[in-house]
Amino acid sequence: MSHSIQPIKVYLCEPRGFCAGVERAIEIVELALKKYGPPIYVRHEIVHNRWVVEDLRRKGVVFVQEVDEVPAGAITVFSAHGIAESVEQAAAARGLPVLDATCPLVTKVHVEAQRYEAEGRQIILIGHAGHPEVEGTSGRVKEPVLLISSVEEVATLEVRDPERLAYVTQTTLSLDDTRGIIEALEARFPKIVGPSTRDICYATQNRQNAVRALMPHVDLLLVIGAENSSNSNRLRDLGEEMGVESYLIADADALQPRWLEGKSAVGITAGASAPELLVEQLIERLKQLSTCEVEPFVVKKETTKFRLPESLLNVAS
Repeated sequence: MSHSIQPIKVYLCEPRGFCAGVERAIEIVELALKKYGPPIYVRHEIVHNRWVVEDLRRKGVVFVQEVDEVPAGAITVFSAHGIAESVEQAAAARGLPVLDATCPLVTKVHVEAQRYEAEGRQIILIGHAGHPEVEGTSGRVKEPVLLISSVEEVATLEVRDPERLAYVTQTTLSLDDTRGIIEALEARFPKIVGPSTRDICYATQNRQNAVRALMPHVDLLLVIGAENSSNSNRLRDLGEEMGVESYLIADADALQPRWLEGKSAVGITAGASAPELLVEQLIERLKQLSTCEVEPFVVKKETTKFRLPESLLNVAS
């Protein structure tokens, strides 16, 4: 089949793949394995990527849905997406030794939501229903949040007091994703308050900016990421919105050779939970199918690193 595919220029988006929050979460699990030995128990997927989860499982990590599935006294890790207070309390009630791998930017959203509620404000959460991060943030305040994910929903919101409102956002949404919703909220509720744009997750925005900059140069976009990864899906959607044929794939095996027919330039990026190894495997697969010239497409260099829990610092050094 490769004979029908012409030589291809491959552009590698940068930044792509792991963000600092994901790197920290995976490192916490790896260091816990090193310090305490297997098994280590993790509530939910540590990050939204099957390859990462399976790799850790092979090393002795057991993934559970709830903390009541964790044996007494076993080391327990909370995932990068954050947890509700009730989960924290359930672990404490059982005396489980806990390592919290919640992304610091998610923790920041939790703190903001609690601060707004303490000021007597009703919380509007911009995010996707069912996402673990949304469930965690919702469970960090006492009153039920108003969850919205589109501009249209703003018009139908029923609030307690339009003068006492605040909004927070799911971190895997970018400034671009939330801008329209925030503008609609501010138009309908002029007294609403929200976090500074500096508090939005840098990684989501950076990966979208890189895709946006690359799209005029390619005729196919391949996004490596999990189906349940919010930021990966958005990267694929962004390519499509800009008129480029775009696919979200879990790994190199999901690549369909027919997608390459008639294409001369392919862009590759990866969601914030996708390891670089999957990018490398995809490039190798492309090279099996066609003559490829691979070139980095650098929009921004990321240097952010998040501090590890104190109990693991001596293991990391």
